[in-house]
Amino acid sequence: MIKIKNLYKSYDGFDALKNINLEIKKGEIVVLKGVSGSGKSTLLSIIASFSSPSSGDIVVNNISVSKLPDIHSCKYRNENIGFIFQSFNLFDDLSVYDNIFTPLVISNISNKEDKVNNAMKKANISHKKDEIIRNLSGGEKQRCAIARAIVLNTNIILADEPTASLDKQNSLQFIEVIKQFKKDGKTVIISTHDTIFDNLDFISRYINIQDGQIVD
Repeated sequence: MIKIKNLYKSYDGFDALKNINLEIKKGEIVVLKGVSGSGKSTLLSIIASFSSPSSGDIVVNNISVSKLPDIHSCKYRNENIGFIFQSFNLFDDLSVYDNIFTPLVISNISNKEDKVNNAMKKANISHKKDEIIRNLSGGEKQRCAIARAIVLNTNIILADEPTASLDKQNSLQFIEVIKQFKKDGKTVIISTHDTIFDNLDFISRYINIQDGQIVD
């Protein structure tokens, strides 16, 4: 489903990613481990086509996403990717419900209200549906971001430090959501420092990234 070949990403002469070669099969739950600045978030960003590699190729569902024009990258994400941002990327002046609804605006799917309500329930944020984002705590914003990422029911979920702002109870609830993704056959890639993801039997693989490279 996801094939990465000879991938490099450089910023002003600094190699954020170096010769990444990786294949992730449909339905795998993969955890990227590594210290801050190791390249985990950069790799997720390229898989989602938010940024382009300096060289190399990445193919997702038979689509080469290395250098997609903006209009095509938006379509690709809408159809394939649910992204949970570490920094939330929510609209502060909109309600929880409206933030979660935004990915559905350009979608032709039916029962949009049901999909929003279902996503809020899974992320444990239904009780805040009418609250304006700027009034939420960090953990509540993260749960809203999780609900927005899963509302389109895409086959690939990319999560960048998804439990960073969550307390233990909500972190454990998020793990239950991941378990359901596993049952549904979704592919999930999680970038995290959180030890709560360690030694979980439903995780397919743990991949260590150090200084922009995959290490044993």
